[in-house]
Amino acid sequence: MLTDHRVELQAQIVAFIRAFGLHRPDQTACGHPVSVSEAHALMELAAEQPLRLAALARRLRLEKSTVSRLVRQLEKRDWVVREQDRTDGRAVRLHLTDAGRTAAAKLARSRAEKFDALVSSLPEAKRDQVVEAFRTLVEVLDAST
Repeated sequence: MLTDHRVELQAQIVAFIRAFGLHRPDQTACGHPVSVSEAHALMELAAEQPLRLAALARRLRLEKSTVSRLVRQLEKRDWVVREQDRTDGRAVRLHLTDAGRTAAAKLARSRAEKFDALVSSLPEAKRDQVVEAFRTLVEVLDAST
């Protein structure tokens, strides 16, 4: 029955969020004293910079005003600097500072260790199935937004 699946899916997603530590607003699932939003922003900037503020907002799926506040927090930590885009004076480009690159690298190592441990704990025969289930959930969520 569809309702039973809805209830069970909801319960399992909530349980996953709690077990993985995603419900703690002041630290990453790996235990770093950085908000999940800040960690995601750092990872995006580490992957590609400079990055326009609007592009970061799209990647994080957040409003530009929310990302602007998030970037202010990263600036306070001395992890990010803003500069006006030379080709579009209305646009802002973001760069990681040396401290930001160090923080991003530390977070990336912790993330890799966390996922290595998680994958190692999964029965080998179910690993592809778990990855495919998450891929399917993301595709369905993307299609509905």
